[in-house]
Amino acid sequence: MVEITEGTHQIGDVSLYTKTWKPDGPAKAKVVFVHGFNDHINRYCEFFPTLASRGIEVHGFDQRGWGRSVKKSADRGNTGPTPQVMSDIVTFIKAQLPSPVPVFVMGHSMGGAQVLSLASDPLYEDLMPSIQGWLTESAFLRFPKGQEPPGLKVVLGRLAGRLLPRFQLFAALPAENLSRDPEVVKSVLDDKLLHGYGTLQQLANMLDRAAALDAGRAKLNKGVKSLWISHGTGDKGTSCEASEAWFARQTHVQDKELKLYDGWYHMLHCDLPSNREEFYNDVANWILARSGTEEPRQVAESKL
Repeated sequence: MVEITEGTHQIGDVSLYTKTWKPDGPAKAKVVFVHGFNDHINRYCEFFPTLASRGIEVHGFDQRGWGRSVKKSADRGNTGPTPQVMSDIVTFIKAQLPSPVPVFVMGHSMGGAQVLSLASDPLYEDLMPSIQGWLTESAFLRFPKGQEPPGLKVVLGRLAGRLLPRFQLFAALPAENLSRDPEVVKSVLDDKLLHGYGTLQQLANMLDRAAALDAGRAKLNKGVKSLWISHGTGDKGTSCEASEAWFARQTHVQDKELKLYDGWYHMLHCDLPSNREEFYNDVANWILARSGTEEPRQVAESKL
């Protein structure tokens, strides 16, 4: 039996929606999860309940500008600048510390890049010893080939953003590019909380974080202990090749794993009903192997 609770977390004058999935019995580990662009924490199919059923407590929140943290139309996509984004995530992580069990941080898509940016930020180097491992799903480090926005549009958007940082621009990925499951695609189109807008400031900052990671300008803090990077080779929203290249450069991290899912789309957690449980178990096995509760399991398809 999984215990699910909802609440809010106050950060300054902003109240962020939160949700927790707890196992029936003592937790073996905790995961703080960071969602992606045009997303919210209630859109992860059976991923979080499955982790909780394995003894992993999951803590998630709707970021500023997204999901149930949006209180009025002007809030949509208005995350604030990168320092604010990082501060929000750190505040939420620290709410789980100190912890009697190992703590892991995971992010999907834009959230994946935010997690890696946080792990690379010297300002938060003192946080690294408290985090047992960092995980990403389909991290946004670059657009896939053929899906890049026109360069002129990006340049003009950045110029306009200096004058109108809170101007909202529709930038959602096509629903059919997110999952191979037609029911999931339909649910994306029907979800009233998926507004699809980012502010010019938010979009520019998201691109800047991705570019810094992709180009190697943002480097992981030395205290990072473990990494698990996952991506679908059929992802039409973010570049699988960029995740592979970034992973290959992390030679100083001894405990790291890259898992590629052949042909899967952007939402590994909501891919086909027949295979998504494979992703859930891969994540759970990796976390539990680093929590002192299960022996490490080597995955044949992984690249180390």
